Amino acid sequence: MKFLGGLRTREQSAATVDGQISLGKNGEPAFWAAELKSARSFIGFIGVKAINFDASFAETKPGYEIGWRLARDHWGKGYATEGARAALDYAFSNWNMPMIHSFTVPANLASQNVMRKIGMQRVIDGDFDHPSLDEDDPLLRHVLYEIKSA
Repeated sequence: MKFLGGLRTREQSAATVDGQISLGKNGEPAFWAAELKSARSFIGFIGVKAINFDASFAETKPGYEIGWRLARDHWGKGYATEGARAALDYAFSNWNMPMIHSFTVPANLASQNVMRKIGMQRVIDGDFDHPSLDEDDPLLRHVLYEIKSA
């Protein structure tokens, strides 16, 4: 969570989950629960959803982002890559999205590695200051990746 603004309270986490469930029930793109099949346990979320700010880089409005957030015990095992590939396939096949973005802070090399593994390309001159963050926030600057539908 160090690259996502810190830990959330139980109430904040519940609100995020409720929001994603609501989107999914409405047939809209959302982040989905990620489950470890062998243990049938919740390990985080992965998916595609509408970008929640005015993204000047998005060709369509709204633009769409792919993202993931997994519990630390499940990092480095390929789950984010596997889930993100499935989410991309689903988004391109079922929602006909022409392009999907992903972004993170420059120091989040693990997420950038997943972005590259799923075929995303870094957008040259695409770095931007996240409009939802304060100007003095150390997480303000973001790198941008994209992938186009085949």
